[in-house]
Amino acid sequence: MRRRTLSSEEQALWGALTRSVRPLRPGLMRPPLPVVAPAQIPETRLTPQPAKAVPITPARTPAAVLDTGWEKRIRSGNIAPDMSIDLHGHNLAGAHVRLNQALAAAIARDVRVLLVVTGKPPKASSHGDSSRRGAIRGEIGDWLETSPYADRIASVRIAHPRHGGDGAIYLILRRKK
Repeated sequence: MRRRTLSSEEQALWGALTRSVRPLRPGLMRPPLPVVAPAQIPETRLTPQPAKAVPITPARTPAAVLDTGWEKRIRSGNIAPDMSIDLHGHNLAGAHVRLNQALAAAIARDVRVLLVVTGKPPKASSHGDSSRRGAIRGEIGDWLETSPYADRIASVRIAHPRHGGDGAIYLILRRKK
């Protein structure tokens, strides 16, 4: 597949954009593209817009790969959660707050396995929508990714049936360094 080359107008816009951003990792910067004189680009298109406030998230470390011992313990149900929290029955805002509080408490107590009970997904309706999930279960992945404790979570796994099965998850937390 052939790559399309940028027109002079697109090159000028790209150059203006790249000059207006700050790199996340300055050591990994690429050399800037050569700037070609713009061919009469309206000034309104190059005017930088005021930056919106973006919440700063902590730097992420790559997810840990659990060894086969962990995998066998999870699959067989031989894992004992050090702490658990039950979120089902709460509204979304309340469940989110409780999850963050539980994560903070678990990290402070150096807990390794946190069991989070979200509630089972609803049964398949007569409309054939078997892929629907509960509201908390549907949001918990995003909450964990954007949590201030996201870098302390090594793995998220569906719980064994004795701990709630599809209605619960294990959060495997990283050890303190």
